[in-house]
Formats: sequence, C-alpha cells, structure tokens
Amino acid sequence: MVEDDPTFRQVVESILGQAGYETISVEDGAQALELIVRESFDLVLLDIWLPKMNGLELLDRLDARGLRPKVVILTGDNTSDTVLETVKADAYHYLVKPIEGKVLIDVVRDALVAPSPGPIEVISAKSNWVELLVPCQINAPSRVRSFLQHLESDLPDDTRESVGQAFQELLMNAIEWGGELDPGLKVRISFLRTARMLMYRILDPGIGFRPDELGHAAVGNPEGEPFKHMTEREEKGIRPGGFGLVMARSLVDELIYNEAHNEVVFVKYLD
Repeated sequence: MVEDDPTFRQVVESILGQAGYETISVEDGAQALELIVRESFDLVLLDIWLPKMNGLELLDRLDARGLRPKVVILTGDNTSDTVLETVKADAYHYLVKPIEGKVLIDVVRDALVAPSPGPIEVISAKSNWVELLVPCQINAPSRVRSFLQHLESDLPDDTRESVGQAFQELLMNAIEWGGELDPGLKVRISFLRTARMLMYRILDPGIGFRPDELGHAAVGNPEGEPFKHMTEREEKGIRPGGFGLVMARSLVDELIYNEAHNEVVFVKYLD
C-alpha cells in the first residue's frame, strides 16, 4: 500500500489483516517505485497525492519499465480530471475515502481473483464526454463503473444508483452476448453529460439479435407466462438471469436499440 496518511494506513492494514491479507506499506511514490521494481506484488493500493512522486507519476514510471501491476486507487480526490487520468493509466478500480471496510475487502478480493485485465483504451476523456474501448471480460462492468460513477458524484443517490444498475446490466449483456466473453474483443462505451441529462451508448462487437428470439430473457416472456424464460434458460444450459433488460428499462427514462440490436442508448433526465 502506498499512503502517506499514517492513520488511514493503519486502518487499512488492520482491515486487510483481519481478512487474512498481508500488506507492505510505504509513504511516498519514490519508495513505492523502488519496491515494486525490486519485488513482485499481487496488488497495489495507491493514493494519488503523495510526497516526492504522486500516484499518477508512479504509474507512468512503472509503465515505462513495462511493469503493469493491478492497482486499486484509494484517494480523497473525487475530481473528474483525476478520475479520468487514472482511467488513462489503466488502474483496476477507484475508491474514494472514506471507504467502508466491507467495500475495501470486496474490491481487494475481486481484484486478486480476477484474471489479468485487458487494457481500457481511452478515446475521449472530457468530463462531459467520455469514450472507452473495454475488453469483453466479466469483471469489466464493475471496473468501468468504479470510475464513471464519480463523474456523477453531484447527483442524488437514487439517480446515480438507477443509472449505475442500468449501465452494468446493459454492459454485461454486451460483453456476455455480443462479445462472448472474448477478452480480445472490445465494447465501445460513450458517456455524455449535459445540464439536463446523462446519456450512455454501448456498442458491442457482435452481430446483434432479433427481439423475437429472446425466449431466454424475461423481456421475451409470453403474456401470462412470467417465468417462461427460466425454463428455456435451463434447457439451453444458460446461467440463471434474464431480467436485465426489463430492469434497465424500468430504471432509465429512454432506452433504444439500433436496427441490428448490437448498440443501445439510454438516457436519464436530470430535471
């Protein structure tokens, strides 16, 4: 862990120690660089604003050496510029202080067991217009959401929650069905924010689908048979689920697909 606040450092060490994780801590980016170059670590917990060398500089130095450890950002900086810089630096996850112990443990556990993440390519990094190319990996939706949700931090909790749930469901559909969980394929995500709305656009690499072939999804249930899709999923050997599109439609104000149904746009109005 790279953290110059001794109190916060002790709290994190205690939380992770009780969960069975061993940590090594340093106070500044220069010490961290020396240690990471010399030794191998499963995960780096990194603050941004550090003495001698800040977290973003550290990530640049590591990248220049061909070192790409999994990095979880722990910071009090919730500004859009910092969030987007960490996306460019290919951090794994972004947490803003104060951080609940359970949330920290869950993120650390997920990061440690997840396969090596494919790089997120940044096409646009303006706070009101973000475009990303995201690998089709099952952990990608939570990774991307950990960054983008901070661009909505000034909005009411219920708005952020509904948008976040819809986004994760639709992105997971794009990755699982359009990208077939192939990390070599990418989903293109656009996030646009105006004074009156949030808009997300998700384009997957697949050929799309026909709505009349969604018997495995809740949205395709015949009238009067609300659980018909569960039988079809079992027959096809598909994991339980199928409610994603129904739920997403209920959480946002507008949701539309293109003709091929491999691109979806949804809007949440802010006024």
